[in-house]
Amino acid sequence: MSRISEKFLDLKQCNKTCLISYVTAGDPSISLSLDIMHALVESGTDIIELGVPFSDPMADGPTIQRACERALKQKVSCFDIFELVKSFRKKNKTTPVVLMGYLNPIERIGYEKFSKLASDSGVDAVLVVDLPHEEAEDIVNIFKKDNLESIFLIAPNTQVERINKISKFASGFLYYISLKGVTGASTLNIQETEAQLKKIKDNVNLPLAVGFGIKDADTAKTLSKSADAIVIGSAIVKIIENDQESKTNINNGIIDLMKPIRLKLDSNISTET
Repeated sequence: MSRISEKFLDLKQCNKTCLISYVTAGDPSISLSLDIMHALVESGTDIIELGVPFSDPMADGPTIQRACERALKQKVSCFDIFELVKSFRKKNKTTPVVLMGYLNPIERIGYEKFSKLASDSGVDAVLVVDLPHEEAEDIVNIFKKDNLESIFLIAPNTQVERINKISKFASGFLYYISLKGVTGASTLNIQETEAQLKKIKDNVNLPLAVGFGIKDADTAKTLSKSADAIVIGSAIVKIIENDQESKTNINNGIIDLMKPIRLKLDSNISTET
């Protein structure tokens, strides 16, 4: 069983919602990224998403775009990220790590080489933002050969027929984009999101994560009733952006943000036997 499947199974047995945290790898530096990953786990994160810096992150809002720019100024590459994950695995063997990024950096390395290096470093899955399922078969099969799972995005306007097709290529979990727009956008329609989550869960067997626009514990708790996982991204990246020099301040800021979310999510746990 994969680390991701095992994580969701363990959480389900405890009636807990999975908490997924996104950070851009190499922001503010590779060394601080390692500390941040451990701080995320300490604050209750179940799965870490590492963003691969890219010069044209079309799905990302201004906060994550700036994080990519900061990482790219330091020439952070996929190879640096593989070493980062290797370092993380020296102390943490159980927390799944997902790489989230765009096709271009993968193509520059080559699908097979990227897949092998990612797997060897301790990466569990890859989410390629700009990979439509119609073009996914070859790369998904390459990832599968190296025991990497393939995460796919589901948009608010994705029809059921397309969701079913996407789910045939997906593994690990599906990631529902709760907003029409980019990461970090502000207007989230809770009722509409809950209805869409129900529609997806009625048609697929994979765990369902929801992200984009979730910034506080109350929203996370509300949506956790309809999803298997909650993704927090831009809110974490803003903490890093606001204090790029101090490891202590960054880690404390992350813990102050994430621990209340973890506690709120856990307050959904039923005490019935």
